[in-house]
Amino acid sequence: MKIEADTTVCIGAGMCALTLPEVFDQSEDDGTVLLLQPVPPEGLEEKARRAVTLCPSGALKAV
Repeated sequence: MKIEADTTVCIGAGMCALTLPEVFDQSEDDGTVLLLQPVPPEGLEEKARRAVTLCPSGALKAV
């Protein structure tokens, strides 16, 4: 699995970073998503999928 993030759609809610800080963070400039690891570490795939579904703006995709 690979995660894709669209910062032009992100509203900076931070649900992704709260759910999985190993993979997501937020920009200090505007609060938008920072993708730290496009391929989640082994064992964290399910949490990554959860973070994608929790994103209120739909800025995240699991492909």
